[in-house]
Amino acid sequence: MEDLVIWGAGAIGGTIGAALARAGANPLLVDADAGHVAALQATGLTITGPIEDYATPVRASPPDRVRGPLKRVMLAVKGQHTSAAARMIARVLAEDGSVLSLQNGLNGDAIAQAVGPERVVLALVDFASDYIEPGVIHYGGRGSVYVGEPDGRATPRVHDYVALLKQFDPAIEATDNVLGLLWGKIAYGGLLTATALTNDTMADVLGDPRWQDVLSRIGREIVLAANAAGVAPVGVDGFGAAAFAAGDAAKIRTSCDAMAEHYRHSAKTRSGIWRDLAVRKRKTEVEALLAPVIAAGQEHGIAMPTVERLAAMIAEMEGGKRDFSTENLAKLAGNSWS
Repeated sequence: MEDLVIWGAGAIGGTIGAALARAGANPLLVDADAGHVAALQATGLTITGPIEDYATPVRASPPDRVRGPLKRVMLAVKGQHTSAAARMIARVLAEDGSVLSLQNGLNGDAIAQAVGPERVVLALVDFASDYIEPGVIHYGGRGSVYVGEPDGRATPRVHDYVALLKQFDPAIEATDNVLGLLWGKIAYGGLLTATALTNDTMADVLGDPRWQDVLSRIGREIVLAANAAGVAPVGVDGFGAAAFAAGDAAKIRTSCDAMAEHYRHSAKTRSGIWRDLAVRKRKTEVEALLAPVIAAGQEHGIAMPTVERLAAMIAEMEGGKRDFSTENLAKLAGNSWS
């Protein structure tokens, strides 16, 4: 039996996997990138950045070589790959096994469809990291990580996952409101997605008064959709969910300035969305992140025109039909975005 598997060894999974491997937890790192797996097997995993620099041997495997049963799986693939990964995990997951989602977005339902809702645990993950090249991950800055059951219960497996993850960061905690935290991160992430329309840094966009009105609309639309769905989003790392919900312009400006200040002190200056578009030249997870949010808005009668336009603009950038420019933010703020 494999006691601990990290499925997706990129920015999030790789950073956590390296720390757990170094601590002696002996996780199996699973990744679909053959070059990355080959590097992990040959030379181990290297972590760079301002937190610390180190290399550690790791066990690594492509998905099709994984043999069960698997006891604990930390899922860290991009949102658009959730369903496919969960189906592969389901075939080898132990009867009493569980899957902890260390992903952006609302992926719990997609995982549950494959493995069963009783085997799903969720987490809010908000630290800064980037995949650099095969075998190398940049850990740019600490951030909030909370683990919880979807229904808020304090279960032994939540405390088990927290104990494991504390070997990565002692500040990691359990929560009884993981859905509120995830919705808060989605709203926060909506603002960061908007910064990816430009080549400016996250701090520059968030702190620029020209863009704070359109950023406020993105955050407000997402928070209102969450409220309509029966969830009260929780703000983390400077994002004031309550201010966006109330449409309080002064407090929203304060929140944007706080987020900008946070990123001025982070080695991660641009979002993972920007990196996928500009560096890795691949499809982002924006569609996977925002589609459930837009659907929730439609279901509950919450208009989301700014979020819908943002998603469409990113799709155009993925297709090579739109380039990076602050003009994109100007068009997003107005009625014309051609």
